[in-house]
Amino acid sequence: MSIFHNQDNFMNVKRWLWVNLITLCCVLSLGTNVAWAVGGGQAPGAPGVPSVWSYAGKQGIGTSYENYVNNIYQDNVATGVVSKVWFTLAQGIITETAYGEIDLAQINDLQFLVTGNGFFDQEKVDTNSKVDYLDKDSSGRPLSPAYRVVNTGKNGKYTIEKHIFTDPNRQTLFTRVIFTANEDNITPYILINPHMNNTGSNDVAFVRADSLNAREQEKVYLSLKSSEPFVKTSAGYVGRTDGYQDLQQNGVMDWTYDYTDQNAPGNVAMMAQLPTFKAGETRTFDIVVGFGNSYNTATAEADGSLQEGYASVLAKYNGTGNAVGWEDYISSLSNLAAMVPNTGDNGKELYASAFTLKTMEDKANAGALIASLSVPWGNTVNADIFATGYRAVWPRDFYQVAMALLALGDKQTPLVAFRYLPKVQVKPAANGQPGTLGNSGTTGWFLQKTHVDGTLEWLGVQLDQTAMPIMLGWKLWKAGILSDRQISDAYHATLKPAAEFLSNGGPINIRTPNQQNIRQITPPITHQERWEEQYGYSPSTTAAVITGLVVAADIAQNAANDPGAANYYLQKADEFQNNVDKSMFTTNGLTTPCNNPGQYFLRIDQDGNPNNNGQIDASNGKTPIGEVKVLDGGFLELVRFGVKPANDSHISSTICQFDGISDNSPEQDLNIKYNFTFDGKEYPGFRRYGHDGYGEITTDGSNYLGVLPNQRGRVWPIFTGERGHYELELAKATNGGSISDQQVAQLRDIYVRAIEYFANDSFMIPEQVWDGVGSNDTYHYIVGEGTNSATPLAWSHAEYIKLVKSLTDKNIWDSYSIVRERY
Repeated sequence: MSIFHNQDNFMNVKRWLWVNLITLCCVLSLGTNVAWAVGGGQAPGAPGVPSVWSYAGKQGIGTSYENYVNNIYQDNVATGVVSKVWFTLAQGIITETAYGEIDLAQINDLQFLVTGNGFFDQEKVDTNSKVDYLDKDSSGRPLSPAYRVVNTGKNGKYTIEKHIFTDPNRQTLFTRVIFTANEDNITPYILINPHMNNTGSNDVAFVRADSLNAREQEKVYLSLKSSEPFVKTSAGYVGRTDGYQDLQQNGVMDWTYDYTDQNAPGNVAMMAQLPTFKAGETRTFDIVVGFGNSYNTATAEADGSLQEGYASVLAKYNGTGNAVGWEDYISSLSNLAAMVPNTGDNGKELYASAFTLKTMEDKANAGALIASLSVPWGNTVNADIFATGYRAVWPRDFYQVAMALLALGDKQTPLVAFRYLPKVQVKPAANGQPGTLGNSGTTGWFLQKTHVDGTLEWLGVQLDQTAMPIMLGWKLWKAGILSDRQISDAYHATLKPAAEFLSNGGPINIRTPNQQNIRQITPPITHQERWEEQYGYSPSTTAAVITGLVVAADIAQNAANDPGAANYYLQKADEFQNNVDKSMFTTNGLTTPCNNPGQYFLRIDQDGNPNNNGQIDASNGKTPIGEVKVLDGGFLELVRFGVKPANDSHISSTICQFDGISDNSPEQDLNIKYNFTFDGKEYPGFRRYGHDGYGEITTDGSNYLGVLPNQRGRVWPIFTGERGHYELELAKATNGGSISDQQVAQLRDIYVRAIEYFANDSFMIPEQVWDGVGSNDTYHYIVGEGTNSATPLAWSHAEYIKLVKSLTDKNIWDSYSIVRERY
């Protein structure tokens, strides 16, 4: 029997005593209001209010650095026990914190409440926040994701400085707190809202004099402890009997409930009161949260970190001295130093981007690279049931990250990532092993979205996500990271089935308990393009399909001894390349001031006739719309991968339209390009496409909700990077294949610098930035500031890194010479 069960029995006795005492008090007081007990026992109010996730615009993310052993993470190596804890920061506080796997949040938020003479403050609302890094080099470049957060009360009455990181040898989140009061009678309280096992609706909370604890069933536990003794502790249900509700009433902690009902789990929170401060008083103390599969384990983890102490744990995390940590990872990136001159901030963003991408890898499933450690617009997204948000694997985003890490000189992570990919490929049953769960259709394609352990989540077929694993394998082979034998083995097991699907398609029939996908795929028509919303002929998807087939043919011919397949893949690639203009380039589009008015690549064409002005589907609350009205930047992938030259007339004609489309309606629905002013200079930014509804509501600037017609997709930093890549190739194409250092510097000062400005003060690059269109009443964003969609986005950081690498090499990093030479 666990200690917690022993505690439950003890608490039941204690609760019986309290209930009878309260009943007696009620009789004696003849009607005194005791709706909520004021001390001890079980908290009422189950199950609490519905739970939501936290704000998605993160100021930082972090985890401990670990070494691979035989392409997996395991204990007892140079980095010690593998720490499987990840944290995020937003609005100056700790937000979603995962343990076990990167997609298993255990904490929703952890913050301070503060009371004093005539005020009650909530840290994330009532302070001004600044975030910096604890470990930086002499040039100010960050060396590890260990953060210094300084929150100053808007009323000027206190300051909370926090140093936040994880314990590399334990399952612990570590926070040093330096709390300063500027007047007498300032009392801080620690408030933690767990979302155990990635839901906020099924938790049980219990407190002791020295700890705040929670569990979900018997699966996972957390225990919060402090080096500063607690004055009082309490557990309750959020929105009903939690500490926030208590303090909001009168600024005094009146409730000290011992636990929530184990038979009525819900949305719970725990609070601890700390000693009251005098004017000018500063105290330094440590807060740790330990995790484990039992109460004993979680408590032991917390105790161990507290006993080891701040200085030792931080040194191991950073990798200072003899410890192996983040500084060692940064120093291992062989291309990093050479890339710094092609940044606009002397490498600060580049260094931060390096460890930000590495942080977004799971450790229980090595090589699983996720899209972001956030749930988009999380603070209005229900958390009562399991939801990954962007904490999941998309092979397209995955490819971008692996290629960016390779660009930095990290040869291990992209290799481990490549070896992870079979876990998310649709496979037949073979050799006594079951095939992909729920599939009775064609195999070889890669799943749209999965949990990091490979569990199916979304079942759409996106042909670029099947091409990009082949492309990654080819790059690793050409870099000498995979030998001829290794790429041959991967070809026969994984890449050939993918190439066969890109060539032939086939019937899709895959089902889970919650969804199914039944359709016929005929390449290059894709079920979904890269924005997962439309079917048809897509320039960006087709560029990837052609590239995937050409590099598959090279592997087949020169490593895998499969010349027949090689010839077939090239035949299909040529067929698709010959039809790019016919199926996707309209000559009957909108009239513009361009030299070739009405001629450009469409975002998507559903029937292969780009001149009939067919309608494309509704999405994100938007209505169906004529295809000729909607452009996106996907056509630039034709240049990036080598399918078309940068000075191709169809490309240049589309650039003019893309930049110049003008919609003067209040919502500027079709406009794509926007100019942003930073430090007196203009920089370009681009939306995904015209008529995009994946963004904030225009009437008040509030969060995207999925189905409202007045939502509007904003500018994405990714596309400034994509444009920079194109401009690099265009400069070379118009100058005999070469580019001068001066031209490189000009591109750096526009496109690299723009992305750096789009990042927040802690170098986190967002998915979307505010473009100034519509009302901004909800969050009061500054134009060019990241919104609450998702920050940091792995793809944004990856595109930034790749652009810096491309300028350094004077050649697009993720281009494919074999494709360029063929076409």
